[in-house]
Amino acid sequence: MKKKKFKLVDAVLATVCITLVAESVPPTAAIGNSQYFWWLFLIIAFCIPYGMISAELGTTYQSEGGMYDWVKKAFGPKWAARVAWNYWINFPLWIASLAVAVTDVIVGIFDIELSLFWLIVIQLAYTWLVSILGTQRIGESKWIVNIGTVFKILFMVGLGALGIYVYIKTGESANPISSVADLLPSLDLAGLSFLSVIIFNFLGFEVVATFVDDMEKPSKEIPKALVVGGILMALFYILPATGINIAMSLEDAEASGITESFMILLTTLGVSENAVRIIVIIVGLMFIYTMVANIVSWSFGVNSVAKYSADDGGLPKVFSKTNKQGVPYMASIMNGVVASIILIIGVILGEVSETASNLFWTFFSLSLVTLLISYVPLFMAFLKLRKTDKTKRVYKVPGGEVFTKVLAIVPFVLLILGVVFTLFGDFTAEFIGDNLPLIVGVVVSFIIEEILVARVKVKK
Repeated sequence: MKKKKFKLVDAVLATVCITLVAESVPPTAAIGNSQYFWWLFLIIAFCIPYGMISAELGTTYQSEGGMYDWVKKAFGPKWAARVAWNYWINFPLWIASLAVAVTDVIVGIFDIELSLFWLIVIQLAYTWLVSILGTQRIGESKWIVNIGTVFKILFMVGLGALGIYVYIKTGESANPISSVADLLPSLDLAGLSFLSVIIFNFLGFEVVATFVDDMEKPSKEIPKALVVGGILMALFYILPATGINIAMSLEDAEASGITESFMILLTTLGVSENAVRIIVIIVGLMFIYTMVANIVSWSFGVNSVAKYSADDGGLPKVFSKTNKQGVPYMASIMNGVVASIILIIGVILGEVSETASNLFWTFFSLSLVTLLISYVPLFMAFLKLRKTDKTKRVYKVPGGEVFTKVLAIVPFVLLILGVVFTLFGDFTAEFIGDNLPLIVGVVVSFIIEEILVARVKVKK
């Protein structure tokens, strides 16, 4: 059967869907008005270099292994195994977090309470829905990704436009800008901890490079998709974050979602209660759909990395199994198994005590840290391959040797700072105590990683 081809428009939409994570907009908005500085700074210092480097590597070394293959070619299978572990373990943790977000949205938009039984049922249903969808090639499920991207654009741009309209009409904002100083960031540890939040929002460009076998002209389409998708993504993040900043205070933004912002802004405009409720339900259902599309768009890239690592002995052999379409389906099944275990433990702990419930949420922070760690070798691999591998570059990052070194080193340093500031946003005993489960989780992850790496045999 002839495979469905992934066209440029599909690649652009996939880039936006992969990198545009709607549920991360409220915590991004919680940064406040200084977010505009951070967005501009990190677009220049991280997003553009990362996109250009991913485009060169993805078109030069066309493989579904993506980042795993690039690091392996540069530094060998042991470093590639480290990338694979961190890249993979973040994924089931993320799935579990989104499953919890789904039930939170359902409770909010329908104004109901869910029993322990229904919490588990709905969360597991979401987990296994996305895990099963992850057993298909991206070309077969692109319609899910495309519809999810359209939904994101509709409600995220809509939220931004609504917030700006409310500000123009009323002149009021929950976080007004009174001077230029309000736009400048705080350069203490607390202010720098926002680095990881915004960097997280940019990650995913290299996943597009794993679609090469589904594209007609990948050498031309991937760079275009990354550039156009990156510009659109930045716009789609800034608009809704602006709407949230106009709607609610920073303290509320940390705990509130997109649907709550719509409710506040529409109520401010005097829209009837029934109309507000209908709109919020529609937005909430679209939001839930995008959380399915998010995982589908990431699944093939993450599962391919896991499969390639298993082939080299970095992950258990079960991850190597593929179906007739060449999709590493057992990697997706393992995602569902691990996410399900995390969810059940989290729900049970949440019933035991509020303190125990907070422990579960450290899994989301752990997924963020492990994801950032997995990208650290990418930029050094780019420099190494530029120097040692003379394979013809269909697309090549422009500039001389000094420029390309700066282009790789700056995002490399930013990634490391993002990890450090996430773990140690403050060096006080109180902060470290509150963050201890996360720190312990990273240490345990590192130990498991090194045990797996020790099993990898280096072939000369």
